[in-house]
Amino acid sequence: MPRGMATGNATGKPDRQLLFSEALRQQKHPSAEDPPPLPCANMADDTQGVTMDRILQEISAVSRKLEGMDNVMVALTAETRSMRLDIAGFQSQISGLDQRVATVETQVASWTDRDLELSHLRSKLTDLEDRSRRSNVHLLGFPEGVEGTDIFSYLRDILPKLTDITFDPSLEFQRVLRLGPKRQDGNNCLRPITVCMLRHLQARQLLQMARTQGPL
Repeated sequence: MPRGMATGNATGKPDRQLLFSEALRQQKHPSAEDPPPLPCANMADDTQGVTMDRILQEISAVSRKLEGMDNVMVALTAETRSMRLDIAGFQSQISGLDQRVATVETQVASWTDRDLELSHLRSKLTDLEDRSRRSNVHLLGFPEGVEGTDIFSYLRDILPKLTDITFDPSLEFQRVLRLGPKRQDGNNCLRPITVCMLRHLQARQLLQMARTQGPL
């Protein structure tokens, strides 16, 4: 019997080897009646289209986000420019304040020098006042009006007689005045006479006499 022919065996069952060979032949040479396989190109195209749509949507979303970021950057740029202008104004004000502070410090330094000078002048004035007061002599007990119209001449004549002191040179006064206002109520209140001696030595002579002899 020729090889490859489909024959049955003694039991009436087909030969397994022949069936397997026939199946391989049919796979290698499909018949015209078999339906064509489903095309895969359309599925790939549909999948690619869906992917492109998603990519476009994502690109559009990213574009909108970028536009929003551009707006934010523009606002930030404007705000930064405004802050720079403010900082420039502050720097100008600070520079003006620095100049004013420098001027004030210079004035304070000059005031310190003036305070020192003023303190020195006050000390000298106090010393001069003390020195001028050393020549002052207060005369008590002279009745009102006894000096007449010329109190300088009266004291120049009466003091050597009362103290029994010969003044050489003669007494000279810088100022002579009675202390306090003149009484108009008839009260016999003796106002003291203050004499500022021209020579301090003569004032010391009068005061030394008053300490030793007491009231005259």
